[in-house]
Amino acid sequence: MNFPSKLIEDAVTEISRLPGIGKKTALRLSLHLLKQPASSSQSLASAILDLREKTQYCKVCHNISDAEVCAVCTSHKRDNSLICVVEDLPDVLAIENTSQFNGLYHVLGGVISPMKGIGPEDVQLESLIRRVQQPYQGVKVGEIILALPATMEGDTTAFYLTRKLKDKNIKISTIARGIPVGSELEFTDEVTLGRSILTRINYSTE
Repeated sequence: MNFPSKLIEDAVTEISRLPGIGKKTALRLSLHLLKQPASSSQSLASAILDLREKTQYCKVCHNISDAEVCAVCTSHKRDNSLICVVEDLPDVLAIENTSQFNGLYHVLGGVISPMKGIGPEDVQLESLIRRVQQPYQGVKVGEIILALPATMEGDTTAFYLTRKLKDKNIKISTIARGIPVGSELEFTDEVTLGRSILTRINYSTE
């Protein structure tokens, strides 16, 4: 790709480093920014710098936060006895958008993957175990929900956590894995279909 200016080339190179953005899209974004008022670009640059320099991570659950402890962990409306364990930050947003969960979270920041050299010490597993041992705001943890990826790495992490917590007298559950609502069985992969049959639930008309 030929560029009329080294400045545009540098901008395209940096923008195309973002996930899901190719060189053509990066060029369109660069030209769009060039046509906007200077204040628009300055606001964008300022927001990105603030994101990098001022973002904190909750010391309790490791979620992104504006303070030492995030709004979820400090909320009096949340059930402190219930912790949902997720791989990373987008998972928290996805679950929150369902409005079906009222407990706390624990963000691991990854999953155990021996193939990639990621061990238990490389993710936030020990801090979760400490949370189970030390009641938060006077409330003891009663249940851990494992909302981890349906992958070998996710299952490895879930197995490791289950072994570590088996003597803590705490309920450990996992999110259901099955057929998406509105989908057809013939288009469902065999693993998902098999799990759905094995984890079947009672049918009720009530």
